[in-house]
Amino acid sequence: MSDQNVKQLSVSEITAKYTYGTWRYQKNWKPLHVVDAEGCYFTDSSGKKYLDLSSQLMCVSLGHKNQAVIKSIEEQARKLPYIAPGFATDVRVELSELLLKVLPKGLEKFYFSTSGTEANEAAIKIARMYTGKYKIISRYNSYHGSTAASIAATGDPRRWAVEPSGKIDGVIFAPECNCYRCPLKHNYPDCNTACVEYIEHMIKNEGNVAAILIEPVVGTNGILIPPDEYLPRLRQICDDNNVLLIVDEVMSGWGRTGKWFAVDHWNIVPDILTTAKGITSAYVPLGLTATTMKIADYFNDHYFSHGHTYEAHPLTLAPAVAAINELKKNDLINRSKEMGEYLLSLLNKLKEKHPSVGDVRVIGLFAALEIVKNRKTKEPFSSKLDKVSGNPMLVDKIALELMKKGIFVQTWISHFIIAPPLIISKEEIDYAITEFDEALKIADAEINDN
Repeated sequence: MSDQNVKQLSVSEITAKYTYGTWRYQKNWKPLHVVDAEGCYFTDSSGKKYLDLSSQLMCVSLGHKNQAVIKSIEEQARKLPYIAPGFATDVRVELSELLLKVLPKGLEKFYFSTSGTEANEAAIKIARMYTGKYKIISRYNSYHGSTAASIAATGDPRRWAVEPSGKIDGVIFAPECNCYRCPLKHNYPDCNTACVEYIEHMIKNEGNVAAILIEPVVGTNGILIPPDEYLPRLRQICDDNNVLLIVDEVMSGWGRTGKWFAVDHWNIVPDILTTAKGITSAYVPLGLTATTMKIADYFNDHYFSHGHTYEAHPLTLAPAVAAINELKKNDLINRSKEMGEYLLSLLNKLKEKHPSVGDVRVIGLFAALEIVKNRKTKEPFSSKLDKVSGNPMLVDKIALELMKKGIFVQTWISHFIIAPPLIISKEEIDYAITEFDEALKIADAEINDN
């Protein structure tokens, strides 16, 4: 195609023709042309504004165009845009000192990468090197990233396409903690949290388990919030069986759940914590793998066999410093908790009104609204197979209707992921829920009460 023909295509058409759209069939992809974003909104090329009800990919926690974060990037670019990871820098020390104050106490050694999936890759490598064991227990209905080890540890159908090649050996899956759709067909609290007890059964029967990798609050796969006894019991199981506990807080960290990190709700300290996304409000890609000093000390006399060119990249670290300071300055952790309680009250009203709403799960500004064909049977409108087969999804139809009203929300199979910037106002939440109220009539018309 000539340069002249390329110029005649729209930005959206060129994007679709020459670049890959992720996690999708490429045919009929028509990406919206976005030209600006500020606060809780982004703007398309026609000038239409959209309320960003999912912080893009649950990551723009501070909202768009936070000036303090932008300024930090500009200043770091002028001061020291890049230096190899083998050197010490002021910004590396500044961020490390901040992390010691906000991370769960006991996590004191840091490895910086450029994404959540890389953070999890590092965690798995560290766990295997430190323990000398190789098996990793993950859970179904989980997502840990798209690179080899991370996708192998992912329970949702995005893993299927890379099997048997393109993944690592040694990952085994446990049942997720989902009190709405218990994989073991139990009912809480009569179950005595059988899902976590089964993990100990797995450890004892598998052998050679290095670590358990979990999202403390499952993200994309449903905002699955464990009961209070789940994580403390899992911590105990890991300790009793000499297994490391790795928590993936890529999505649930940085105030998203109303605490600095989701594990803070249950007062447990993991052996390794991974995070990304909100650490810079996604303005610059940064991943973090944090370990205890006990793990770190092992590598004083053993080779640390991991690294990459952009580890501790100065331009990724500076906006993290600014983002953490903004979270503190504007008290956004407490704001997330308070606004989450308000959001929960409104979502519960939607559940009462709409028979298609099967469940609502909220912790901080991290929420899922799940729709079902039948409340009694909890039959979903779509399946995992529908998702990877490219079959039409009812949640996507409803999301498209919301886009017409100027509201953007992420979807996954049978639920909506509501995770707005932590700066969202009550008025903006009111507007979003009002439009949801109308759009859910589409699902109500499709329910099966038989």
